[in-house]
Amino acid sequence: MRQVLRMLLALAGLSLLSPAVAQTVDDDRIVFPASVQQGAMVIGKVPAGSRVEYAGRTLRVTGYGSVVLGIGRDATGPVQVSVTRPDGRRENASIAVMPRDWPVERVSGVPPKTVDPPPAIAERIRREQARVTAARTRDDDRADFAQRFAWPVEGRVSGRFGNQRVYNGKPGSAHSGMDIAVGSGMPVEAPAAGVVTFADADLYLTGGTLLLDHGHGISSNFLHLSRIDVRPGDRVEQGQVIGAVGATGRATGPHLHWGMNWFDVRIDPLLVLERAGNGESGIGSR
Repeated sequence: MRQVLRMLLALAGLSLLSPAVAQTVDDDRIVFPASVQQGAMVIGKVPAGSRVEYAGRTLRVTGYGSVVLGIGRDATGPVQVSVTRPDGRRENASIAVMPRDWPVERVSGVPPKTVDPPPAIAERIRREQARVTAARTRDDDRADFAQRFAWPVEGRVSGRFGNQRVYNGKPGSAHSGMDIAVGSGMPVEAPAAGVVTFADADLYLTGGTLLLDHGHGISSNFLHLSRIDVRPGDRVEQGQVIGAVGATGRATGPHLHWGMNWFDVRIDPLLVLERAGNGESGIGSR
């Protein structure tokens, strides 16, 4: 338990200095970062047994008082987290949100029917995305999100989270994850432990698609896979091979798209890696 607490406090920007400090943090303190960037995963610490509410949702609290939430790409701050202590006292934690610059990324050569799909294809996309969205609603008490996340593959970041994309000259949605340039067939490893909640080798837009749930609403998605090695319901551990890089779906070339969510809020995997000290260079290494 003390080791898990040490890890969570480190993720929240704290340290376990002494038994006296540990007792204070473990029993009484409410600790959230003073500020975070847009797209951040935020881990906080509250007294065990507290009720925590954010953005209209009641958050799960672990037995040692940790909570996690996500800050969207376009979020503005400060955001407020409401904490009701076990004795009924209510306090608000205020978190400033630091804006980021979102460059425009132009992607050419995309098939025209992908930019403006015909009605039958548009309906297929809608059905497939509804299945993926449903998989992201899972909310259980595993705290796999508290691990230090690792790169799923080693390679250059070729597309960053949040960049505005223009497809064949037509503005599209913001990039929902980060792309890692790597050859087809390279093994993809789980960046943290979790449970597989979705696996389909043939979605129209994203091809081989896999979702891995890390608990408390935090999940990873891996797109354009050439091979999927796990099935829904499987428990996987960090570093386990879960599939292989490909160019399936509407990809223009082989790469791994790794996205992360807190329920329906998209968060930046690179920021999660930077929290663990694994993302400073923008190049994956293990």
